[in-house]
Parts: sequence; structure tokens; C-alpha cells
Amino acid sequence: MAHEALFKPIQIGKLTIRNRVVSTAHAEVHATDGGMTTDRYVKYYEEKSKGGCGLCICGGSSPVSIDSPQQWWSSVNVATDRIIPHFQNLADAVHKHGGKIMIQITHMGRRSRWDGHNWSTLLSPSGIREPVHRATCKTIEEEEIWRIIGDFAQGARRVKEGGLDGCELSAVHQHLIDQFWSPRVNKRTDQWGGSFENRMRFGMEVLKAVRAEVGDDFCVGMRICGDEFHPDGLSHDDMKQIAAYYDATGMVDFFGVIGSGCDTHDTLANVIPNMSYPPEPFLHLAAGIKEVVSAPVIHAQNIKDPTQAERILEGGYVDLVGMTRAHIADPHIIAKIKAGQTDQIRQCVGANYCIDRQYQGLDVLCIQNAATSREYMGLPHIIEKSAGPKRRVVVVGGGPGGMEAARVAAERGHDVTLIEAQPQLGGQITLAARAPQRDQIAGITRWYEMELARLGVDVQLETRADDSVVRDLQPDVVVLANGGHPFLEQVPEWGYSDNPEESLVVSSWDILGGKVEPGKNVLVYDTMCEFSGMSTADYLASKGSTVEIVTDDTKPGVAIGGTTFPTYYRSLYQQSVVMTGDLGLHKVYREGDKLVALFENEYTGEHEERVVDQVVIENGVRPDESLYYALKERSRNKGQIDLEALYAATAQPTLAESGDFALFRIGDCVAQRNTHAAIYDALRLCKDL
Repeated sequence: MAHEALFKPIQIGKLTIRNRVVSTAHAEVHATDGGMTTDRYVKYYEEKSKGGCGLCICGGSSPVSIDSPQQWWSSVNVATDRIIPHFQNLADAVHKHGGKIMIQITHMGRRSRWDGHNWSTLLSPSGIREPVHRATCKTIEEEEIWRIIGDFAQGARRVKEGGLDGCELSAVHQHLIDQFWSPRVNKRTDQWGGSFENRMRFGMEVLKAVRAEVGDDFCVGMRICGDEFHPDGLSHDDMKQIAAYYDATGMVDFFGVIGSGCDTHDTLANVIPNMSYPPEPFLHLAAGIKEVVSAPVIHAQNIKDPTQAERILEGGYVDLVGMTRAHIADPHIIAKIKAGQTDQIRQCVGANYCIDRQYQGLDVLCIQNAATSREYMGLPHIIEKSAGPKRRVVVVGGGPGGMEAARVAAERGHDVTLIEAQPQLGGQITLAARAPQRDQIAGITRWYEMELARLGVDVQLETRADDSVVRDLQPDVVVLANGGHPFLEQVPEWGYSDNPEESLVVSSWDILGGKVEPGKNVLVYDTMCEFSGMSTADYLASKGSTVEIVTDDTKPGVAIGGTTFPTYYRSLYQQSVVMTGDLGLHKVYREGDKLVALFENEYTGEHEERVVDQVVIENGVRPDESLYYALKERSRNKGQIDLEALYAATAQPTLAESGDFALFRIGDCVAQRNTHAAIYDALRLCKDL
């Protein structure tokens, strides 16, 4: 069998796991009603088990105590017996497909916010606040320490009574257990601080109390960091000593090991490495821990590809591989490997849309798979053939929304033509992939290209669709996903012109697409504060330009998520890019062979000028609507989408009507949103064709 090492069963404690692949703990932001697991939550994990995952560890940062706030990421509340029947439903759903399910339990200590839910007073060993959450905390008292130790034991009891297969104690990400470990945070001089044994005491008492409650047969693991990457924190050698210390007790059935602390914005980016990182960048840390422990070791950081996972296991670096984001991108990854369909795996590209949403308190979603976490709505990962009439479907636009519409319609068994004006598919993904830290996003397009070829979609490149081209194809359904253009004309004083020789400004598309050569001294004005502006500044700097990026928002990149903006900041600072906030661009004018950009500070009204060689503006996308309005009057639904049906993910009523073609438009040719939104609309619109 190909990838044989992946499919070897393994014993963890008394538990047998059917293969070596794990979906590790992460906050799903799916629990509601006081932290109870919902139907959405259950179906999310059931899909992974159905797809072949050996072990799912759910509930990242699930609290065992009432004063460890869980509201910010809607985590599972393990601090109450109310959770037990919910666990039973979750366990039954996963077990019926042959998978195993555990949950991560924790007390967050200082790593949270206090201003919500119960308005808890946060705790830490020495009352030192955490930079990321900017929340103050008190120094934990002896009575509180023993109370929380008991809470861990009761939380583990609830997990066992709920029928889950085990629990993982979180001693990573600077939660309370590893806050006691780390001299960076623990400055105590009593029995809970100072010496190695004293700093280990809290975690050891937690482990002993949990074992006393659940017994030796129940699986209990510990997730730890391999190196905090702080000069005053825990080094790799420190963590090897800690792992060996707990392993020697015989009470730990497995260790999950990741690299980096995450109590600063910079280190947070390491924990869930985005596409700017190499594959498995911290595998050596997990391998180092494996050298000193007897319990199996799990490692999960940037392991996306089955061949990569196989190599890691065959090399003996770790015992199990965590492919968590890989399962978010495609929960059927293991089933596809087993069936010899590896080229059909929708592989994670490391966009970190999933985890960046979670850090904003939003539900975890995948940038390229709109069915993930929407299984409860009936959105399918496997598209079934239609039992109705075969339709002629024309899709205009080969960006993510258009490719998804064509794929889903073809999976339904329809005759599909995809028309794209450019010489390649991808739309704005193609532009994004040209930026220094964004090349892996092209994997989205590569997967679609393979799927469209497999499904026999008629892809017509370098073809500009107009009214007659579409009508000549005699469609039953037309889906417009033909995007838009950079919105440079919004402010006439910016000096944009359709004639490139007269225009004073260029777009990020012009730069990233290679249409315009980078200037020597360049100003990037970014009103969006998302990826395009930062990517353009990064690209220009990498080409040798002197760059300043200016925004009218509070700071450049403010809309980029917590695991991603630090990687941009690292690169831009290293290249001496100047980043300026709070300035609105009022006017651009020419002065000799230079351009002058006039800015105004919103708060003071004061004006500033920049004299540069080139002005690049990122102001979002304006929809291209001409084709839509040319087709609208002839369509039987006048281009209107039934929103109740769309939001309920049910069939559009007009599909059952007779008459001329049904017309729908999605993505940026309606209004700018993002890649996920375009794919989501395409899936829920076309899955019932």
C-alpha cells in the first residue's frame, strides 16, 4: 500500500488508533449555549472520522474552571456536568465511523481577556500580564491553586463519563500549567516557583489528580512546547528535561509537541505557520522530545502533504502526525489516500484563514473549502449527481468563484463551459501568488485545474465573453464570476486615467501582475489594509524599491489576522519599509519628473507631502457589471438570487421554472468580499443544479 506508514495502527495507553494521522486540538468557535457542543460541532468532527482520520482531539483551550473565560472563542465548557450528554453525542458520532475522539482541557491563567462573560479576574503565577491579550491578572493564591487542580480532575471525569477516548492537558501556548514552568512568567519564591521541581509542581499535581480521578486505563496526554523562543523563557533543552520528568511518572500516555511560545504577536505567528514558512519548520523540536520520552509523540505544524507525512513517520522523527489544517481543507484526505486518489486531495495552502478567524472570535472556516464546518447545513464535501435533467451551464470568469461553480456543476453531471479572458485560470489568486510570501496560494488554482480536467469541463481561455458569446452556447444556467477592476477612479484628485501614459497612479494589480515596472522610490497607499497592499509593498521592496506604505486606517495591515500580519511585519521591517497610519490621500500631482502625494491627517487636519517616483494605490475592487446588465433582461429570473434559498443552502426556485436561461452572479462582479465568500456562494448556489 502507498503511504504504508500512515496506516499502521498504534497503541496509546490502552487505546488503539487505526492510523497515524491526528487532527489536533484547535478552537473551533462552534460551541454555544454556555459552551455546549452543538450539532454543527458534532458534524464537523464526524466528517473527519468519516473521512478516515485516526484520532481527533477537539476543543482547543476548553476550560475546566469557571474563572478561565471561554467566551472569546466559544470553546467547550468542561467546568460543568451539563457537558456530559453532549460529549456522549460527539463520541457516538465519531465512533460509528471508526475514529477516536479526545478533548484538550486547560486553565488559561492569564492568557485571555477579563472583560466579558463572568468578568473573571485572571490568574497567573506572579501577576504578570500577557502582551497578546493585553489583559491584567492577579497573582494566584495557594487556595486557588488547589481549587484549580481539583477542577482539572473533575473536568477529566466529565470527559470520561461522556464517552470520549481521552483528554489532553494543555501545557502549551502559555496556559496556566506552562506559566508555572516558565521563569519568564513564574517569579515565585514559595513551593510553586524557583527550583525546577517547584516550577513543575503545579503540573505534576494536576496530572496526579487527573489520574486519581480517571484511573490508569483512561488515556491522558500532555501538549507541550518544544522551545518558547524567548531568551528568558524555556529553551529546547529545558523542555526536554520537563518532558522526561513527566514521562518518568508513567502517567502520561502521549505528548503533543509544537514549536514556539505564543505570548507575543511575533511568536504567535510561529505556532500555526502560514505559507511563508517551510514545511514542518519545528519537527526537530518534536524529534528532540521523542529522544527523551517513552510515550508516543505527536507533532503538528505545517504538515499538509501525505508524502511529507509518510517521510516524517518513516524517519522515526515522531509517532503520529498532526494534519489539522489539512483536514480543515479536506476532511476526506485519509480516505482519498487509501483509495489512491491523492491528486484529488484539496491540499491546505497555509492561508491561515481558518485560524486567523478564530483569533478574531469568528467560526473556523477554510479559505478554499466552503463545506468545512457547514456540514450541519447540508453542504457536502462529496457532490452527488443530479437526479434531474442535464443542463447546459456557462460560467464566465476563472477566479475561485467561477472555478468552484464549474466544478460543482460538473460534479452534478451537467455540461459545463468555463470562459476566462486571461491565458490562465486563477483570477486574483494568480496575482497574490506573485508576492514573496504568498506563492503557495496558487495551490488553490492547481487543484481546481486538475478537478476541472478530471470532470471534463470545457475551459476556454483567452476568450472574452460578451452577450452573443454566451447566448450562442444556448445555456440553461449562466453563472457570472467575471470579477472587477482596481477601483482607482473613486477620487478624481488621485489622477488616475485609463490611458497609462496619462495616469499618475498605478494599481497593486499592475505591480504584482508585471504590467508596470517597480519605481525606485515608491509610495503604496492602501485603504483596505488587507493582503494586497502589504503584498505589494513586500514585492516592491524585494525588487529593490525604497517603499513607504501609508493608510488612512490606524496602521498598515490592520485587517490581516493575528498569525499572518507578523510575518509581513518581519519582512517589511527587515527591508526598511516605512509604515505610516492615519493619513488620507487627497491628491497626486506631477512636479517635474517626480510625483507629489498630498496627505491629510484625519485627527489634526494637518497636511503632509511625499515626493516619489511612483504611487501605487490599493483601493479594492469595483465590479465589472456590463455583461450582467447585457444578459439580465433576457434571463428568466432577471439575474436575481433568492436570498432565503441561498442562505438556507437550498435550490433556487427559478431553476424549476421554464423559459430562457437562469442568470446568477457571484464574487467580485457583485461586490468585493474575499476568496472564501466567492467559493461559498458558488457551492451553495450550484450544489442543487
